[in-house]
Amino acid sequence: MSVSPAYLELEDRFRRVALIDEATTVLHWDAATGMPSGAGCARADQLAELRVLAHREMTDPAMSDLLDGAERGYASLDAWQAANLREMRQSHLQASALDDALVSHLSQATSACEMIWREARAESDFSAVLPALTAVLEVTRDVATAYGEAFGLDPYDALMETYAPGLRIAQVQPLFDAYEEFLPDFLDAVLARQKEHDRPIAPDPVPVDTQRRLVERLAAATGFDFVHGRVDVSAHPFSTGYPGDQRITVAYDPQNPMFAIMAALHECGHAAYERGLPMEWARQPVGSSFGMVVHESQSLSVEMQAARSTGYLSWLAGEVRAVYGEHPAFETENFQRLQQWVEPSLIRVDADEVTYPAHVILRTRLEQAMLSGDLPPADLPGAWNNGMKDLLGVTVPNDAQGCMQDIHWFDGAIGYFPTYTLGAMLAAQLAEAAHAKRPEIAESLGRGEFSALMDWLSGAIHSRGRLLPVNELIIEATGKPLGGEAFKRHLEKRYLSET
Repeated sequence: MSVSPAYLELEDRFRRVALIDEATTVLHWDAATGMPSGAGCARADQLAELRVLAHREMTDPAMSDLLDGAERGYASLDAWQAANLREMRQSHLQASALDDALVSHLSQATSACEMIWREARAESDFSAVLPALTAVLEVTRDVATAYGEAFGLDPYDALMETYAPGLRIAQVQPLFDAYEEFLPDFLDAVLARQKEHDRPIAPDPVPVDTQRRLVERLAAATGFDFVHGRVDVSAHPFSTGYPGDQRITVAYDPQNPMFAIMAALHECGHAAYERGLPMEWARQPVGSSFGMVVHESQSLSVEMQAARSTGYLSWLAGEVRAVYGEHPAFETENFQRLQQWVEPSLIRVDADEVTYPAHVILRTRLEQAMLSGDLPPADLPGAWNNGMKDLLGVTVPNDAQGCMQDIHWFDGAIGYFPTYTLGAMLAAQLAEAAHAKRPEIAESLGRGEFSALMDWLSGAIHSRGRLLPVNELIIEATGKPLGGEAFKRHLEKRYLSET
């Protein structure tokens, strides 16, 4: 039975939308890496126009008829085409929830706020960005309401759906509550164990050019393809791109020469996922990555599960010495303890994997409260500071190290933060499954080789695209639904059992 003309027309239309999105991606990457500071207004107009163009393609009145026609010919589709049609319908539903004006307003508001945030954070001046953040929250509430009506969800769940398809805060909250209950006693036990040893020696400052050489060397070791990718600098590390063009960024700190290394490995995990998606379905919904929970699981599979394992750290210490030079901080035993050191701290992206979920739990609470109107944005700094004290016992000295440290809210990404800890939980489940299927992974990581791990992840996650609904994908890969128990087992083994 031949595939219907309606379905083939949909594939062509979604390919055009994907091309517009790719152009948007490059402009956004440029804004974060090399755009002159005075070009922000022009770039905001460009991004808004491209997003409206893509939105108009998605909401063209003909789309509904084409989807209906393709669904009538469902029996003629193979499994990938059927999944593609399912994802097309969901994408159309999401796009149709917003009108052109709201899409443009959201784009303009977030572009303006992000540019103000970059300068305001450098000055630790929350008051400077408060009006722009307030504007972003107002338009985000409108978006959340529109999505909620389309999806039949409350506003926060509707925003979460755009980042974590299929997950709801009612499923997430018990996982977070259980971790919040687990953390105090576990953290006390880890800190007590650490006191049995001297605090690890910290490295001296390392010039940025030297750090860059090591970052590129390690990225290549993970399989990052410099023919189809590049590493740049931005205020906040991120990964972006599209089939055949992967961009990752890092932030270099001469005083903290390990930050860029781990940030780069994290972003290489994201890039590996994008690179491993099924090329035969590129620029189609079924060939795209599956939300940020799965995406974060891939970055954390590299950065936390693999790169902070004892075997890999032993190899990495030698690489660091080869590039940075000899230093007591880089001696193998000290280096391992340095990278596995647990200590409550101010900055999320610097946090160890034991305390990191507390950062996410706090942000999830605060963004829910801001979205509902229970927390006026002017009160955010105080609420943040109190939350950090309650959850981690740390005192926040200024807003740059507090509520202004992350780009997400200032860029309109509300509903995103839960995906970081959910991704860590999924990464732990995937690690258990991977090591059970491929026991040689641990030994290969001890040689600095990622190929065994990446081969397994490619088969289990990357190459699957969106063929299955996300919950089914997780069960297929790990044998169970997403939960928090594998993550706790991982932490107990690494921080209380391993020597």
